[in-house]
Amino acid sequence: MNLSETRLQVMWNRLLAVVEEQGQALIRAAFSPIVRECGDISAGIFDVQGRMLAQAVTGTPGHINTMAEAVKTLSGRFAVQDMQPGDIYMTNDPWIASGHLNDFLLMMPVFLDDTVIGFTACTSHLVDLGGLGMGPEGSDVYDEGLLVPPCKLVEAGTVNALLIEIVKANSREPVANEGDIYALIACCEAGAVRLSGMMQEFGINRLDELANYIIETSYRGTLDVIAGLPKGTWHNVLKVDGYEREIELHAALTIEADKIVLDFKGTSGLSSKGINVPLNYATAYSVFALRCLIGPDIPNNAGSLAAFLVSGPKDCILNAQPGAPVAMRHTLGQMTPDLVYGCLAQALPDHVPAEGASCMYDLPLRHAPEAPQTGGEQFALELVFSGGTGARPSLDGLSATAFPSGVWGSQVEMTEAVAPVLITRRELKTDSGGAGQRRGGLGQHIELRSACDEDLLLFLSVERVKNPARGRSGGLAGANGRIRVGHDGSDLPGKGQVRIQAGQTLVFETPGGGGFGLPQDRSRTEVLRDLEAGLITEQSARDVYGVET
Repeated sequence: MNLSETRLQVMWNRLLAVVEEQGQALIRAAFSPIVRECGDISAGIFDVQGRMLAQAVTGTPGHINTMAEAVKTLSGRFAVQDMQPGDIYMTNDPWIASGHLNDFLLMMPVFLDDTVIGFTACTSHLVDLGGLGMGPEGSDVYDEGLLVPPCKLVEAGTVNALLIEIVKANSREPVANEGDIYALIACCEAGAVRLSGMMQEFGINRLDELANYIIETSYRGTLDVIAGLPKGTWHNVLKVDGYEREIELHAALTIEADKIVLDFKGTSGLSSKGINVPLNYATAYSVFALRCLIGPDIPNNAGSLAAFLVSGPKDCILNAQPGAPVAMRHTLGQMTPDLVYGCLAQALPDHVPAEGASCMYDLPLRHAPEAPQTGGEQFALELVFSGGTGARPSLDGLSATAFPSGVWGSQVEMTEAVAPVLITRRELKTDSGGAGQRRGGLGQHIELRSACDEDLLLFLSVERVKNPARGRSGGLAGANGRIRVGHDGSDLPGKGQVRIQAGQTLVFETPGGGGFGLPQDRSRTEVLRDLEAGLITEQSARDVYGVET
């Protein structure tokens, strides 16, 4: 059947609606706050070759762009002729799925007239998989929890009960894990029902023509954008805090006529701690950053991703090999957009934002080991907070906004409802945005403590404590992140295990984004507006911006 371009476009738009409904089904059904409140997910539709045709807008690049490759791998492990209606496959292998054990990837074949015509897939974060859990302290991946190789989770509509029990038996949050797995199953099923229903409505029994149209159109559109870019190779080095020592991330960005190549050669070697990054995750965020500026209006799919190639030496910290500890891979993986933008800013001056907080301030909390024996509550909770984004060439940065992760911030009420944690203060941190003609986004000041007489364990793995977000084109750096126990306590390093004793307050401040352009070029009106809103102090207005009040 030869379909008109108009009809193909209508079906493409319908696919985009299908995947968004699919993603919302996962969020509504999920048990864990990081999924249902923060949107730490992905959902997508794939053709029978495993090529991503559409992805839900709701979700994170670390899940979406890793899923784009993972389905090719997972679908290749199982023969299509052996698949049955109702089958669902899964894995949480970090080097197949999305970089660490806590993310489960599910894939479901979609049948029409007894034939597999494509796949639905989704990913979401499970809050606890046992082991040392979410934290950087593991010496290898086996310390970090339960690894499930590619397997069949559901066979012909019947859930593998033993696998569910194994996951529950290896978790501090067994009920939440079970609920989240069933939410993932519901997500796959919702996508499958909607996809097959759409095909019946449009009278097609194969996705091939639509898939080729989507991928070829997106690929051609991306090549057209690349053709208009300057050609050459640009280098950047980003120094980050690391764990045992500071780390250098290196990038060489090459723009060619028909592709963009990114190489991490020169990047520091592996850490002995769980901040190492599998290449699939580093690629996901690097390519996302490039796509934000290069063809951002082109939908994200196998076609628009095909022109971006990423490599790195084995066992550099951005290409950790199987076995390495990777639980907190997002700590450095989410710094790669700033690394890439440092290259791109040389090729496209005045088009690239300043550096931002970038690494989300992910705060995994658990009960103290003695709590179950002393009558305390057993729990595992992962809070997510954000700093400020870098100022843009024509706009200020965004305050307390997750970029590049896109994960929504944890809500105070929901946090206190699911765990014995009390958040006593949360506000923007004045003067934390880097000064410039365009001001960087502000970070946050947050205080929390145990809501009972039990201690809390915190597993820190955050960045920008030593190395703040740098400004661009004369803009100043944003404020550093800062963590301490008690208002008068000494500053803590950004990584490691911390015990918050009952009655103590954890005080943490997320970093601000860098400024863009010279501060003295900011208009007096904008400076006074920031002052009135409490975003800057009178001293900053006077000494940094040169505005007397």
